[in-house]
Amino acid sequence: MPSLQTALPPELADNVIRLYRECLRRARYVGHQQHNTKLIVDMVRQQFRKHMHETDPEKIQKLKDDAARGLINHILIESEKMMGRKFSSSN
Repeated sequence: MPSLQTALPPELADNVIRLYRECLRRARYVGHQQHNTKLIVDMVRQQFRKHMHETDPEKIQKLKDDAARGLINHILIESEKMMGRKFSSSN
């Protein structure tokens, strides 16, 4: 069974690994604040594990985009809390 490093082109594998690490870092941060680090980190790991054998570059790109979007949303929410204002508008 090929590993992520050998199944994907090197540049794509590196990006996925960096994204995974950043998602775990954010999960630990959120978990620490909410006192449920293990649960949130396990959820992130589960999502990456679920798709670890995916080899279709388009599907991988969509999964990466989804994960990045989740990170961006979290950063925006944290920024809103710190600034005391909303960046997103609710109509």
